[in-house]
Amino acid sequence: MLRTHSLRSHYALLTVLLVCLLSLLLGTLISRDSSQRIRQAIGRDLAEISYTMVDRLDRDMQSRANMLQVIGSLDALRQQGNIGEVRRLLDELQGKFPSIAWIGFTDTQGQVLASSNGILEGASIAQRPVFLEGSKGLFIGDVHEAVLLAKLLPNPTGEAMKFVDISLPIVDDDGRLIGVLASHLSWSWADEVRQSILKPIEDSSQIEFFVIGRDRTVLLGPREMVGQRLHLPMMQELSNQRSEWAVQQWPDGEQYLTGMTASQGYLDYPGLGWMVVARQNLQQAEAPVQAMHLTILSWSVVLAVLFAACGWLLASYVTRPLRTIAHAADRLANGEITVIPEIGSPREIARLSRSIRHLVESLTHQHAELDALENRAHHDPLTGLPNRAALARFLPRAQQRNQGTQDGLAVLYLDLDGFKPVNDRYGHAAGDQVLREAASRMRGCLRNGDLVVRLGGDEFLMILQVAADDAPAQAQQIAERTIQALAAVMHWEGQQLHIGCSIGGALWPQDDASLEQVVELADQALYRAKQTGRGRVVLHGEPSPDD
Repeated sequence: MLRTHSLRSHYALLTVLLVCLLSLLLGTLISRDSSQRIRQAIGRDLAEISYTMVDRLDRDMQSRANMLQVIGSLDALRQQGNIGEVRRLLDELQGKFPSIAWIGFTDTQGQVLASSNGILEGASIAQRPVFLEGSKGLFIGDVHEAVLLAKLLPNPTGEAMKFVDISLPIVDDDGRLIGVLASHLSWSWADEVRQSILKPIEDSSQIEFFVIGRDRTVLLGPREMVGQRLHLPMMQELSNQRSEWAVQQWPDGEQYLTGMTASQGYLDYPGLGWMVVARQNLQQAEAPVQAMHLTILSWSVVLAVLFAACGWLLASYVTRPLRTIAHAADRLANGEITVIPEIGSPREIARLSRSIRHLVESLTHQHAELDALENRAHHDPLTGLPNRAALARFLPRAQQRNQGTQDGLAVLYLDLDGFKPVNDRYGHAAGDQVLREAASRMRGCLRNGDLVVRLGGDEFLMILQVAADDAPAQAQQIAERTIQALAAVMHWEGQQLHIGCSIGGALWPQDDASLEQVVELADQALYRAKQTGRGRVVLHGEPSPDD
């Protein structure tokens, strides 16, 4: 009765698995398609939003530059007759446009004659770019900090103040320079633009925005990232005349849907090379897809239970003929010689009876496969070299084979020098190629009867058959040959890779009667070799090169 129930359970389980598999497959296909559609929709929205903000920033900057040009054309500045009137004009201008943190009028030598709120009046700004460039023509500078000005201006937040410079020359009717109209725009106006355009979107969708300078420095964004340099792959491919979006991995290791637009300028304002970046965490963007996927899985569980009940009923159809086969199979398991009965119907059970007849043949083949698996278990899959398991089997046999003879063993412990920088710079594929090439070169340095083993990472062990009376010289010769072989240039996708190795060695039975202890002594010698400069060999008992 238990066996009948067990068979039914198998049928029910199979039905559940099939239904779940089909549901999972269908859910995966739907989720993948939905995920792609959501990514495209959100990505396009992010690109459009970044374009909107770039365009607004460019237009605002151009309008402020035009406003200063209009002010610069007024007679009050060009005639220089009444500095008090100029000061009143500048104060009124700053009052109506709070984004102007400071505006001043200088003479041709850079001395401030009049300014808003009297700040910096009498001071010289002759060496500042806002004067030097403004005396030549309309100048619009990039975002920067002005330490002196920041100390003189009110700063209720206490955060570092940043400014954008706009300046232009003031000339008389004959075109001669009579002064420079210079201004510092508070960078906070950019954040005001972001707040007015993007704040509702940020709150509802948790989208973050960044303004990136020409040098890839974050000018506006989350506080902890302001001032950092941002390098994303899509920045290298972005042209000035389009907006793009892509899934990008950011410095925090997370993936984000990222929309980006480069500044195009506006009218006669060429732009400062800024970029506006909008991002949304990929997991959050795809949260609706995950919810839909969970709904599909829930329905699959319900359907699986219904179909499992059907499978349970259908299992009784094949129960009776399988009892006979099961009884015969039990006798075979107990070592008895018996014949599996012939079952004519259904076809699957008939095939099962024939399959069991070939069980003995299959077991024979399985033994051969197990031998092959054991061989793979004792070799490193990357380099093809024997591994630690093979070394554990080899050492006792080698020690037993050489006892009572005039031969001994030399153990060389190797560690690759410069492997980690190659792996970090060019990736694991390059690192794997270096390990394979190093293994091949080490094999070429050995003789018949010698063995090289990969212990793991970039550590290797050589076991050498050496004559007892010439063991140190032979070990030294093989070690130096290996160092030279590994020092040769390797090539990877057109790049030249340079590595080397350090080697520590010990001799058996001269250094210790235990071969395992000799391996430990070789490891200690390797440590001394790496301490004294790498790229060299140190044998146990010998002074290191720097001693």
